[in-house]
Amino acid sequence: MPSPDATVDLFEAQRPRLQRLAYRMLGSMAEAEDMVQDAWLRWQAADRAQVREPAAYLTRIVTRLCLDAMTSARARRETYFGSWLPEPMVEPEDEDMRFDELTLTLMLALERLSPLERAAFLLHDVFGVPLDEVATTLERDGAAVRQLAARARKRVRDDRPRFKVAREEGDRIARAFFLASSNGDMAALRALLAQDVVIMSDGGGKAHAFPNAIAGLDRVLRLFAGLYRKLTRQPAVLIRPVWIDGLPGYVSRERDDALQTTALDIRDGRIVAIYITRNPDKLVRIAGLAGTGAAVPPLH
Repeated sequence: MPSPDATVDLFEAQRPRLQRLAYRMLGSMAEAEDMVQDAWLRWQAADRAQVREPAAYLTRIVTRLCLDAMTSARARRETYFGSWLPEPMVEPEDEDMRFDELTLTLMLALERLSPLERAAFLLHDVFGVPLDEVATTLERDGAAVRQLAARARKRVRDDRPRFKVAREEGDRIARAFFLASSNGDMAALRALLAQDVVIMSDGGGKAHAFPNAIAGLDRVLRLFAGLYRKLTRQPAVLIRPVWIDGLPGYVSRERDDALQTTALDIRDGRIVAIYITRNPDKLVRIAGLAGTGAAVPPLH
C-alpha cells in the first residue's frame, strides 16, 4: 500500500485534470472544486491496495459525482434569472499550458445533451478515455456508450468552429470591439459583427443584464447605441484582454461600475456571438483584478 505521502502525491498529480473534467461537466468552478474535494475524501477512505490505476479510478469517482450533481444543477438553471452562461475560465497565456479545445460555445452546446451523453463525449472525445473505460465509468455496455458518444458528437458538430481563430487576430478583434462598443462607434461595430450575431448576457439577477438573447445585427447595434446613450457617467475600463474558454475577449469595468467578462465567437473574421458575464458570483476569481493590475487567474 502506498505511504500517506505517496497517496497525497498520487491524488495531487490528478487534481488539475479532475478539476477540468468536473468544470466541463458542471460549468461551475466552485461546484467542480466541491466534486474534487469529495473525491479526495473517498480516495482517503478507499482500499488503495485494490486500486490498480489511480487515474482511472479517480476519473470514475468524479464523473459519477458530477452525474449525481447535474440533476440539481439543471433544476437550478430552469429557475435561473435570464440567460445562463458557464463560469468564465481564463486560459493561461502559455500555449503549452492550455488544456483542451472545448470552447465556451461548445460548452453551451453540451447543455443540450443528456448527462450521460455529456459524460461520454467529454470522457472519450475531450479527455481521451478509452471507450471500454467510459463504459465502466457510466455502468453501461460498450455498444450503449458508443451510441451515447456518437449522438453527442452529432449534436455538437455544428457548433465546432471550422477554423481556429489565430491568437493575434482574436486579440485584435477583441480590442477593436471593446473600443467601438465603449465609444459608441456604430460604424466600427457594424464592420465587426456578422449579420446573424447573437448576444447573451448573464447577470443572474444580481447585476444589470438583458434577460433574453438578442439576435440580428440591427437589434444588437440598437442595443449598444442605447447603452452608450444611457451610461455616459464614466468611460468603460479595459482591465486586460484574455481568452475565455477558447474564445478571445477581455475583462472590463463597465460604465455602471460593474465588472464583466466578454468572450467573442469569431468566424470568417466576423463576430457571430458575444457572451457577457456580469453575475458577481461567477466573477469571484476575477474580481481581484479590478484596479490591481494583477494577472488573471487561469484554470490550470
